[in-house]
Amino acid sequence: MSQTSIERLRDYLAQLPPQAQALLMREFERALERGQDTAVATLVLDQLRKIVRKTEADEAAPPRTDDLSRLLFQVLEPFLVEAGAPIRVGQVRRSSLAPIWQWLGRDGAPDKLKELEAALARTPVDSAGQVEALASKLQAVAADAIFELTGPGGGDKSRALARVGPPNVIEDLYSTGAVLAVRDAIATLNEKLPRSLRAFGDAQIASVTAALNIPVLQTPQMLPFALSIVVQRMTAPWQIIRLAIKIAASDDEIRVAATPYGVAVTIALHDLSCVAAILRMDIKRGHFDNVAANLKTLHDGVRGLRTELDLRNDSAWGKQLTSIRADISNALQSEIDSVPGRVRRILRQRAEKDIPPGARIDSTEVEETVALIDFVATCRNYASELAINEVTLRTYSDLQQYVERSTEQLVQSLRGADHKVRTYRQQQVQAAIRFCQVLFGDDYASLMSRAAENAATGERKSSRAS
Repeated sequence: MSQTSIERLRDYLAQLPPQAQALLMREFERALERGQDTAVATLVLDQLRKIVRKTEADEAAPPRTDDLSRLLFQVLEPFLVEAGAPIRVGQVRRSSLAPIWQWLGRDGAPDKLKELEAALARTPVDSAGQVEALASKLQAVAADAIFELTGPGGGDKSRALARVGPPNVIEDLYSTGAVLAVRDAIATLNEKLPRSLRAFGDAQIASVTAALNIPVLQTPQMLPFALSIVVQRMTAPWQIIRLAIKIAASDDEIRVAATPYGVAVTIALHDLSCVAAILRMDIKRGHFDNVAANLKTLHDGVRGLRTELDLRNDSAWGKQLTSIRADISNALQSEIDSVPGRVRRILRQRAEKDIPPGARIDSTEVEETVALIDFVATCRNYASELAINEVTLRTYSDLQQYVERSTEQLVQSLRGADHKVRTYRQQQVQAAIRFCQVLFGDDYASLMSRAAENAATGERKSSRAS
């Protein structure tokens, strides 16, 4: 590949989000392990690693002070949602920041932005205090410009609003201004809150309530943002509903909803819905690394809302929780139902005449099936709350019975297997032992492994003796 082509590849890879770069690196590393496309994989990996090393070096250096928009929007960072993700109260789309910044420079406050940009250029790189002061002034200027456009006043503002961007950007515009206007209160809240909330009992609720007691954060516009900061500190985010229950002095959903803190339940339900969507996507793509953690989050959250809140089935909150449970149940059930078929396809005892010469079992398929069996085992721990109890218990029991019986039969088949199919039979046995490891534990798997070795060894001795 020419130097120009390599530079183009590097430029393209550098524009990808960090998550996409990491995903590409993993995939090409796996390709190298499998011996596939080694030339391409080596080239791309080399460029990706250079980009990652350069990024890490840049992050280790002092923060840049020449990026005015970064200084403006840094207070919004805890509330930003990436493109494509559903949004709730207390959040702002990251994709809205660029149009808002462009509007500020074009129509909102162009002269003041130029002055601040010039002042920033004169500020020494190591003068953190001056940069912070400039950022505060910049945020105040932006908030004033946004409120002037979105606030009450004469004239038709629809045309001016349309110049900011599409409807979703306009929707985020006022929230952005509101957060910028209370930047100092948000900083104070961050200082008052505990770094981590592993538990959320009465002592923690009292501490958080005191920290939230900042008048400008108690408005309907800002309270969801303040609660979002609290949620990010919590090990179990669904427990934010306890704050609303405490304020209402009741677990009745009507009394809870009547308080400003009722929005905490809305936040908890939305966030559980997002976790359910991630779980469905991971299952669909066959990615099971985070399934156990997401299942636990959903199980604990659904159980917490059902037991700590008196929800009515026909209320908005009740219907939303029912919908979340149904979505999870449908996603899990369809995947659980598919597992026995995959196991049977690998372990099925075919007649020797039906096994073609050179037949092999795909090791990747075996490992994928192992992950699915482990997935079913994990689902057992959370089955009752997620409405999958019957299908999970039935499937797991069927898998145990079938794998145990098939493993014993396959081990016996090694004793008299023709040398033409021996390799295939051994691969079946190895797959069965991997399945046993998940279903019955290491001890049973080791026992079957020794039985398989004895069967193969005994057959070879018998052949030599004859």
